[in-house]
Amino acid sequence: MGSALSRAVIPPAPVIKNSALQGKRLGPARRGTRPGDLAELEHGAFVANLGEDLGLDVSTLSARRFRIVSRAGARQHLEVNLENGILFVNERIDREEVCEARGTCLLHLQLLVESPLELYRVEVEVLDINDHAPTFPWQEYVLEVAESAVLGARFPLESAQDPDVGTNSVHTYRLSPNGFFSLEVQTRSDTSKFAELVLERALDREQQRVHRVLLTALDGGVPERSGTAHILVTVLDANDNVPAFDQPSYGVSLPEDAPAGTLVIQLNATDLDEGPNGEIEYSFSGHAPPHVRELFHIEPRSGQVLLKGSLDYERASLHELYVQAKDRGPSAVAVHCRVLVHLLDVNDNAPEVTLTSVSTPVLEDAPPGTVIAVISVLDRDSGDNGRVSCEVGPDVPFELRSSFRNYYTLVTTQALDREVVPEYNVSITARDMGSPALLTRSTLTVPVSDVNDNAPHFLQPSYSVYVMENNAPGASICSVSALDPDCQQNAYLSYSIADGHIHGMPVGTYVSINSDSGHMYALRSLDYEQIRSFQIEVQAQDAGFPPLSANVTVHIFVLDQNDNAPVIVSPMPRNGSVATELVPRSARPGYLVGTVSAVDADAGLNSRLSYQLLQATDFTLFSVAPDTGELRTLRSFLEQDATQQRLVVQVRDGGQPALSATVSLLLSVVETMPQTLSDFSEFSLPPEASSSSPLTLYLLVSLGSISFTFLLAILILTAIRCRREQRSCQGDGCSPPSATCLDVPGGGPPGYCYKVCLGPESAQSDFMFLKPCSPPRNNEKDPGKLSQPGQHLQVSKQVTPCPVVLTVAPRVPPAPSLSLCRERNQARLFPENNGCL
Repeated sequence: MGSALSRAVIPPAPVIKNSALQGKRLGPARRGTRPGDLAELEHGAFVANLGEDLGLDVSTLSARRFRIVSRAGARQHLEVNLENGILFVNERIDREEVCEARGTCLLHLQLLVESPLELYRVEVEVLDINDHAPTFPWQEYVLEVAESAVLGARFPLESAQDPDVGTNSVHTYRLSPNGFFSLEVQTRSDTSKFAELVLERALDREQQRVHRVLLTALDGGVPERSGTAHILVTVLDANDNVPAFDQPSYGVSLPEDAPAGTLVIQLNATDLDEGPNGEIEYSFSGHAPPHVRELFHIEPRSGQVLLKGSLDYERASLHELYVQAKDRGPSAVAVHCRVLVHLLDVNDNAPEVTLTSVSTPVLEDAPPGTVIAVISVLDRDSGDNGRVSCEVGPDVPFELRSSFRNYYTLVTTQALDREVVPEYNVSITARDMGSPALLTRSTLTVPVSDVNDNAPHFLQPSYSVYVMENNAPGASICSVSALDPDCQQNAYLSYSIADGHIHGMPVGTYVSINSDSGHMYALRSLDYEQIRSFQIEVQAQDAGFPPLSANVTVHIFVLDQNDNAPVIVSPMPRNGSVATELVPRSARPGYLVGTVSAVDADAGLNSRLSYQLLQATDFTLFSVAPDTGELRTLRSFLEQDATQQRLVVQVRDGGQPALSATVSLLLSVVETMPQTLSDFSEFSLPPEASSSSPLTLYLLVSLGSISFTFLLAILILTAIRCRREQRSCQGDGCSPPSATCLDVPGGGPPGYCYKVCLGPESAQSDFMFLKPCSPPRNNEKDPGKLSQPGQHLQVSKQVTPCPVVLTVAPRVPPAPSLSLCRERNQARLFPENNGCL
C-alpha cells in the first residue's frame, strides 16, 4: 500500500479563486483532498489537474492504471485524462438533481493507482449557479381580513420556491406601493425567507371592499431573478373574537420509521365566540413548503396533525410546519403557530459494501502484506447506526486494514500456495453499531496465479525395462512419465535423454525418446551376446521461467533369445568328411568311445545342451549320455556285428523353439587298436558357456606317415631343425603350433579354427586363449605371447563372425631329442616313450 493511505486526514488546501472553477483548491498529494470546485459546467470542462495536485508522474498514469473508483450503478460525472492527469466533466452536472436542496453539494471520488497501490479520496464541490427564478404556488392569492383588524396585525403570505441554494435562492420579497399594507420578511430556522403582510392603516369595508397588491420574490443571484404573485385582500365584516393557540410554537419528536397515519401532534386553539363564530378549522398556512404538505395532513375540525408520507432522517432531520386556525364566522381572522417535527434516526439502512479488485489474480509467491483489493463501506444512518466495522471470514490468509474512515484494504497475511488452494472466496462482513445491528456480506473471489515453484517428479524412483534381443529398430520399449503440480506452461513437460556412452557409442544411437509423451524407442536391434544391460538418464523439464527439471535412471536389460544354434567342437571331421574312430572289438559294455562336445553362445536355458543318438547302424550297441555327450558301448561286440558303425548324434539346446546341430561318426571295429590320432578331442567349456563343470579337452594330433624313401633326407633335416627348435623350445616349452579348422553344417555360426601347440610327454593340454582370427588390433597382443603354460581356456564371442583360434600348451618340461621308429611304414607319437618316434 502506498504512503498516501497511511497518513492522517489533512484539511483541504486554501481556496484560490479561478474564473473557470469559481474556486479551485490546490495542494500536494494527500489523502482526503479537495482538488477543485466546479459550477454546473458542460461536458469536457476542466476541473483540476490531479497529476500536479497529487504529485504523480503523468507519464506513468496509464501504466499504473490510474482510475476513478465508483459504486456500482453510480453515474460517472467526472473522468480523468490519463495523458495529462486532468480531471474533467464527463457529463453535465445538475446540482438540483444531484444534491436536491442541501446547502453543500459534494461529489466524493476515490482515485486508485497501482504499482505501488495508492488510494486518494477527493471531494469535488458542485457550486450552484442561478439558473432558476423564484415561483409562487399560485399566481393570485386571496387574503380575507376583517375590517376590525387592529393596526400591526400580521398576515403570513404564500412563500415563493427557488430550487437554487444559498444566495441564489429566495433572498427577499417586495410589495407594490399601497396605503394600507407593508411587508416584513422573516427567516426560518433553515434560513429560508417568507413574507408577512402588516396592516398599517385601518380598513373600512364600506369605503373599499377589495385591495390589490403585487408581491415580488427576488433571489440573490447575479443576475437577479424574480417571481410575482397577485394578492387580493378582501375586507370582511367584524368578528369580535379570533381563535388563539395554547402556544405559538410546538416541538415534537418522531422516529423516522413511523408509519403513515401516525399522530404527530394534537393542536388546540380556542375561540370565545359561540356558534359558527366559535367553531375553529385548522389548515396549513399559505407559506407551508410543498414537501410538508406531502408528508403531513391536518384534520380541519380536530386539529390533529397526522403523518401522510414516509419520513427519512437521512434526507431531512427536521420538518417545520406552519398551521393556521380560524373560526367559521363571517370575517374570520386566521391565527398561526409553528410545529417543529424532529426526526429520530432509526437503524433502517444496512451498510453498503463496494469491492474494488485491484490485484487479482495474485501471485502465489506474493509476500505477506500484498494488497489484493480496496473496500469501501457506507451506512446512510447517523450516530452509532452509521458506524460500521468490517471483517473477513475465518480460515483465509487475508485480513482487512483500515486505511481511513469507511475504507479498508484487503492484504495477504501469509504466503500462498496455488497447488494447495487455487482460489479463495473471501467473505467480507460489514456490521453497523445500531440496535439491532444490521450487516451486509459480500464475497470476493481471489484466484491465485501460478509460479514455477515445483520441479517435475517421476512416478517411479527408477525404471527397469526388459527388452528381448533382436528387437525391431524403432520399436517402443517403454514409457516414462512425470508430473508437475504447477499449471499451464509451468506444468508442460518435455523429455530428453542425457548425454552418455554405451560401449563407446553415444547413447543417442541406441535409444530415443518422444519429448512430449515420454515414449522411448530402440534405434537398433539389440544383441544379448553383445550387450546384456545398460542404463540411461532421462530428464523431464518444464516450460517455466526459470525452467525446473528432474532426472530418473532407466535400467534396460536385454533378454536372451534362442538365436544361436549349438556348435559342435568335437569330434572334428577331416576335410569335410565324416569323423572316424576305431573301436576295439574286445571293448566291454560302458567302454568310452569318445565325447561329443558342443558350445552355445546363448545363455540360460537357451544354452543348456542335451545329446541324443539320432541315427545308428545298431541302436543296441552304442548310447550317448544326454548331459555330457559321452559315447559308450552298451554291450560287447558280437561276431555278426558290422565292422563299421555309422552314428548321427544330435545336440539340442533348451530354447523355445529349440535349435540343434548334428555330427556324423563312422566307427570302425578293429581287432587291435593302432596308435592313430583319433578325430575325437575333448573340449572344456568355460563356466559361462556350459552348465556342467569345466571339461578338459584333449587334442591328439596325428603325424602323417613319411615316405620311407625320403626318411634319410628328412632325418637330416629334422636333426638340424631339432637343434634350432631345442633352443627355441627351451624358452617356449612347445613345438610350433599347427592349425585345424572346423565348419559346422546346418546353419550354425561360421567355422572355428583351432591352433594347437604340443610338446613331447604331454600328459594334459589346457585351453589357453580363444580369440577371433581377424588381424590383431593395436591394443591386442600376439596370440603366441598370450599362451602360457598352466593357464586355462577363456572363450569370448565377437560380433564379427570369424574363426576362433584355440591355443593349447602342454605343462611339460623341455622336449628331449627325437628318435625315429619304424612300424608299418607309419610314424606315430607315443607319449609314454618320452617323445620318441
